[in-house]
Amino acid sequence: MEIVRDMRNPEKVLNSLCQHSSDLTYKFERLYRILFNEEMYYIAYKRIYAKEGNMTKGVDGKTIDGFSISNVKRLIDTLKDETYHPYPSKRTYIPKKNGKKRPLGIPAFYDKLLQEVIRMILNAIYEGSFEKTSHGFRPKKSCHTALKSIQNTCNGTKWFIEGDIKGFFDNINHEILINILEERIADDRFIRIIRKFLNAGYVEDWVFHKSYSGTPQGGLISPVLANIYLDKFDKYMKEYIQKFDKGKRRKENPIAKRLGHRKAKLVSKLKNVKDNTERKQLNEQIREIVKERLKYPAGDEMDDSIKRLKYVRYADDFLIGVIGSKEDCEQIKDGIKKYLYEVLKLELSEEKTLITNAQKSAKFLGYDIFVRKSNDTHRDKNGHLNRSYDHKIVLYVTTEVMRNKLLAYNALKITKKNGSEFWKPTGRNYMRNLDDLEIISQYNSEIMGFYNYYSIANNSCIIDSFYNIMEYSMYKTYAGKYRTSKKKIIAKHKKNGVFAIPYIDKRGHILYREFYNKGFKRKDMPDVNLNDRFPNTIAITGGRNGLITRLQARVCELCGSTDELEMHHVRKLKDLKGKSDWEVKMIARKRKTLAVCLKCHHKIHAGKLD
Repeated sequence: MEIVRDMRNPEKVLNSLCQHSSDLTYKFERLYRILFNEEMYYIAYKRIYAKEGNMTKGVDGKTIDGFSISNVKRLIDTLKDETYHPYPSKRTYIPKKNGKKRPLGIPAFYDKLLQEVIRMILNAIYEGSFEKTSHGFRPKKSCHTALKSIQNTCNGTKWFIEGDIKGFFDNINHEILINILEERIADDRFIRIIRKFLNAGYVEDWVFHKSYSGTPQGGLISPVLANIYLDKFDKYMKEYIQKFDKGKRRKENPIAKRLGHRKAKLVSKLKNVKDNTERKQLNEQIREIVKERLKYPAGDEMDDSIKRLKYVRYADDFLIGVIGSKEDCEQIKDGIKKYLYEVLKLELSEEKTLITNAQKSAKFLGYDIFVRKSNDTHRDKNGHLNRSYDHKIVLYVTTEVMRNKLLAYNALKITKKNGSEFWKPTGRNYMRNLDDLEIISQYNSEIMGFYNYYSIANNSCIIDSFYNIMEYSMYKTYAGKYRTSKKKIIAKHKKNGVFAIPYIDKRGHILYREFYNKGFKRKDMPDVNLNDRFPNTIAITGGRNGLITRLQARVCELCGSTDELEMHHVRKLKDLKGKSDWEVKMIARKRKTLAVCLKCHHKIHAGKLD
């Protein structure tokens, strides 16, 4: 009996898979039966229940609202007899930065729940075998870890290759993906369920479209499937780097070498000189030589016996740093293009795959990246002068990025005069219906979100320009709401240099929400690459979900009935007005969920429950 309980524990099930993740020769069997484990779905529900997208209906017309244990059991029954078939996704479109639209699929909720279970299984199997150069959609990795990896490893780079795979998520070849999965998974039923999701298709304007390629748009398994697919490319790049890199150390710069010899002779002479005046003269000559030597790099930049290649990928975007010639870069690009097309049936975007001199800016993950050329010096901890800024990678946030974000927020109006741009903050009319606390909270959230993403930029202080526009846009938004001037708004709410909005908490106390004013000091990234040094394990904090415990208690949180329960969901707590008993209870408990009997749930939706 103890063994059975261990197998039902999701943490132990997943960690048993993790143990073999890094062994590329290991074949995983009997995975499909994990899908019969109710506990896996409860953990999956815990992970995804709070996302607002779950309140958007799929093609089956249902949302997360009404989740119940019996529905999970019915889902498992269809998996056991293999009658389960996922619904096609409901296609919608979201705007992209370039003005185009990105297709997004909305899966049916219980398809989403099953996908989350499959995602956990696939992550356990593959995470330990992925290359450390891959940073997208992985635990303890992010855009920031990708950018810091570039900053830490690409110093001295001569060229950048900005890589982009054309329409990657739409063009993943199903047969190639299945073949890749079958290299490590020996379970036909598990492979078949993944194929069902790949072939589920989508519905647009009530018309069904079959999927012949790509991963499920908006599907929870899409990111891990994408990483499994592109891991082949990561391993190709790893082998390419091993063949490309050559030489151990760059030859010494002949000028620096000559100056070094002169300094050595003077230092040797100084040892035998006792006259203070002569010693002072020799020390002055040595200092002058040190200053002169610092004007030149220690290594010979023309030394072609040294070659290096560094590679970092985030999803379908990648950046390559090359110490070598431009011809080397052309060969690397051609090799990548050939590999992607012949092996993975993917196309390298010629429009976006650029070879850039490293002293100019390459673009990656919203940052401008370049190698600094600098003769500036500073003293190390031992007091010695060095040129530590030269040939170092710099991460920059540009005014273009700030302008585009401000325009997206409708917080900025641009006028042009004599070829110059003038930025003017504008009020956001669509926010006038929000209450005062929501307005300042949204501005704070947007400012802090922008700062958090660009906080590792070497010029993070420039975000102050973004902040100033947002600040006066906020003043104008309040002024528009109350039909007054921004001067009066500032006079009313700004005290001792701090703008704050008062509000009353649930205990009746008056508190103040302050406008962000802590500056934009550059931050350094903490070491989050723990998975590169420790065994890959999965920890499910808190064990079984409290949500499920509430459902299993079989006591309606409204009427006390002991019938079967469903979970009532709302999109946002702030949407509740507190006019009915069930709303009051959700607001008081600060929960977006309520475990209720079927009768009460029906009354809630029919508007018949006071």
